[in-house]
This record gives sequence, structure tokens and C-alpha cells, in this order.
Amino acid sequence: MRITDNRYAGELNKFDLAMRMIQHEARTGTIKACTGFSEDRVRKIYSTYFKKRNGQQVKRKRGKSPSQITRFVSSSIRQSEATVLACLFLYFDLAAFDQRGRIAQNLSIDKTSMGQRLCQAYENYLLIQPNPRLSFEWTWNLYHCLIHNQELYLAWCDDCGCPYVQDTYALDYQRCPFCDLADHRAIEQSR
Repeated sequence: MRITDNRYAGELNKFDLAMRMIQHEARTGTIKACTGFSEDRVRKIYSTYFKKRNGQQVKRKRGKSPSQITRFVSSSIRQSEATVLACLFLYFDLAAFDQRGRIAQNLSIDKTSMGQRLCQAYENYLLIQPNPRLSFEWTWNLYHCLIHNQELYLAWCDDCGCPYVQDTYALDYQRCPFCDLADHRAIEQSR
């Protein structure tokens, strides 16, 4: 087998994606959904390449991925971080707006490309956010809550016109978390 053979390119892309996702502490089920690898293969990749790396062990969480939406809308700070991630989903072509103005899945990409773009979005989120509160698994959950479950959507602020993540079943005051945070800072500085 020559590594340069084109027929192995797809398999190498999946392997590279699995390695990248393990570094982000993704769960086995998440890696399996993006690569198509079996659970056993994901575990073998982890034990071969990550178990004891430079004296430090990459953490692995067990169980299902988180699926609640309250983490994204429970405070202005978390809502703003979820909004940044949602905008990164759009930037990296993981999603696009449909005719109704709702965020929808980009159907032109395969699962491996989706996983790679999700990693890019998360890595950029880590660069933007000094103290990130959302892990890779929460990023995966946000993507599904916006795209598949549609429990969250992007609303538009009446004050500044910027998008923000909003709970589909909650009251929307049409005010983004960034404007709320700016108001809170102004009040604290005036004291």
C-alpha cells in the first residue's frame, strides 16, 4: 500500500478526523457519527495514540452526548458563546439559511467534511473565547439543536441587528446577549 494512492485518501481523512476529535475529547459516538468507524476502532485509535502521550492522558468521557438546550440560553454569557459558535457554523459552511430564514444543514457536504468543519469551528471558537464554557461535545449538541432538532434558532436583535441563539419555545424579547452584557457593564461602571 502506497500512502499516496488516491483510493486510501478517504480512509486517511477519516482517520485524521478521528485523531483530531479525540484531541478535543469527543465521545466515541460522536466520532463514530462523523467517521463511520466502529466503536471498537475508535477505542483502538485512542489506546494506540492517546493513552499515555507525553506523560499526560487525553480525557475521554463516557455515555451519550449532552442534549439539553438550557446551557445555551441560561445566561447572557452562555448565549453569546452559543451565538459565536452558531455564526462559525455559518462561516465554515456547516449550515446556511433556508427560505424561511432558519438555519439549515448544508446538504452538499459528507459526514467527514462536516466533522472537519465542526472541528474548525470549535478550534476558532477556542481562539476567540478567552475562557470557553462549551466543550466539543456541547458544540456537537448545539449543532444538532440548531439544525436537526430545531429547538434553537437564530433570532435578530432589535437594538443592534445582530443574530443570537434563541430557544424556540421561550419568549423572545428580541434583544441579543451582547446588548444585555453591554448594558450590565454600563450600569456597573456608573456605580
